[in-house]
Amino acid sequence: MSDPTPPDGEGAHAPDPSTNRQAYWKANLRYLAILLGIWFTVSYLCGIVFVEQLNAVTIPWTGFPLGFWFAQQGSIYVFVALIFVYVVLMNRLDAQHGVDEK
Repeated sequence: MSDPTPPDGEGAHAPDPSTNRQAYWKANLRYLAILLGIWFTVSYLCGIVFVEQLNAVTIPWTGFPLGFWFAQQGSIYVFVALIFVYVVLMNRLDAQHGVDEK
C-alpha cells in the first residue's frame, strides 16, 4: 500500500493556513479591542464623564486640574503611546505567524 502523505511534504502535521489566519485575526481583534478600550477610557471617561472628580486633583508643579489635563493633553499623549504599543504588538504577532516583513 502507498504512503498517503503527499510528495510535497505537506501531510497531516502541516498547519492549516485557514486556522493560522483565524488565530492571527482573533489576536489582532483582541489587541484592537483592548487598545480601543484604553483609548475610550482615557479620552471619554477621564476627559468628559469623570472630569469633575478628576479636577479635585491637581498636577504637581503645574497647578492644572487633572480632568482638564486629560481633556486637553492626556488623551492625545495616550493615543500616540497606544499607536506605538500597537506597532510593537503587531510586529510580534506577525513574527509569530510568519507574516513579518523580515
